[in-house]
Amino acid sequence: MEIHIGDRITNVELVSKDDNKVVISIDDKVYDLDVVMAENGVCSILHNGKSFNAELKRSESGKSYIVNTLFNTFPVNIVDSQAKYLRNRKKDDSDEQQDRIFSPMPGKVAKVLVNEGDSVEAGQSVILIEAMKMQSEYKVKKDCKIKKILVQQGDTIDGDQTLITLE
Repeated sequence: MEIHIGDRITNVELVSKDDNKVVISIDDKVYDLDVVMAENGVCSILHNGKSFNAELKRSESGKSYIVNTLFNTFPVNIVDSQAKYLRNRKKDDSDEQQDRIFSPMPGKVAKVLVNEGDSVEAGQSVILIEAMKMQSEYKVKKDCKIKKILVQQGDTIDGDQTLITLE
């Protein structure tokens, strides 16, 4: 998942968890931790024989925190897959992405609904993508022509991968 700490953006993955023993990956660097959650949002973290304490104050939305350490305070926002998907879909609505169709998250091509060279009208669906056990229809924003189809039914796709180019 993506985590924003102040102005820094980092990717965090839970590798394993066994009681208090936690292995996480932060920007592809692996950390073995012993994490104990005390009362009132205070947690104690042991890493390489050093102890760190942090107080977590959760916002009403549940995805934002204020983290207080001994010397610093950090705003922390958690951007899970669903939030990232929705944010990227909003970005997709801008004029800058009207020359291509792309999926903001990884998935699988369920069906391609057009052929290269087809003329399509604004709002017409051109491809179905399956992600997170849901199917999403991707539509063109304006009248255009299908220039190139870069995927086919059954293909596994990456986030932000161009699927269809438009002219």
